[in-house]
Amino acid sequence: MVRMRALVRSRAVLLAGVAVSVAVPALTLPRLPAITLWPLLLGLVPWVLGKYLLCPLRWRVLTDAGLSRRWHLRAYAESELLGLLTPGHVGADVWRVTRLHRTGMGRGDAVLSVGTDRFVGALGLIAFVAFAGTALPTRMLLVAAGVGAGAIVLVLVVRRLRPGLLPSRPLPRPRQLAHGLLLSAGYQLSIAGLLLGTVAATGHTLSPLAALGAFGASQLAGTVPGPNGASPRDGALVVALAALGVPWDAAAAAVAIKATLAWLPALALGGVSLLLARRALRHVDGAGTVLPAS
Repeated sequence: MVRMRALVRSRAVLLAGVAVSVAVPALTLPRLPAITLWPLLLGLVPWVLGKYLLCPLRWRVLTDAGLSRRWHLRAYAESELLGLLTPGHVGADVWRVTRLHRTGMGRGDAVLSVGTDRFVGALGLIAFVAFAGTALPTRMLLVAAGVGAGAIVLVLVVRRLRPGLLPSRPLPRPRQLAHGLLLSAGYQLSIAGLLLGTVAATGHTLSPLAALGAFGASQLAGTVPGPNGASPRDGALVVALAALGVPWDAAAAAVAIKATLAWLPALALGGVSLLLARRALRHVDGAGTVLPAS
């Protein structure tokens, strides 16, 4: 936790985030074919609402820790920026666990909160993939079964050797899970909207169910982590779009645009929040007083 706090407070890390956010579109956009801007805006707006409003609210519903909506909105936005800077988006989960732990929550409970949110998000994705009629890869099903079995064994071992590391808070109630799944469904729809917008910007069309199925299949197939815009998941999405009839160059352009657009709200929302937090921490260091967590 101390290392993560020092990392976020580092000016070099913040400058690196700005540099990456500028470099990605600068290197990507000149190589793309001609695009139309208005479909991008139509797809981007609902996705930003889904990612930075519905997802934090889902996390809050499942956590039920008495923290404000504002706290979850800020923590989630910060985590998304850090996630884009790390392979497999792992920095996002680490930062959310760190933020919860700093509020006084036990580390095991913080891990349970983030893990439950991820699990409900995955359930929503699987439901939409099945609804879109996309068959789940056998390899992914085997990996999921292996991960589940490994998690059970890990819990049993920890329970025997280090019971203090296990969560002390109760699991979410069925009503909370249902609420979380509903919010997750809204987020999945926003993803389909963004993908439709990026494909339409290249001059091609795709049905909403086909877009959602392609995105879901790529997420389920891309189990190997990688940087945003150049991960196996992005490659799988290009292949899925091409299989649906989108030309290869247009499919690659749509995925590249989608990866580039992710930086805009992450920098505007998460970056600003981190800068404000850094300024507040500097004020605390200078005044010698402790400010409440925001």
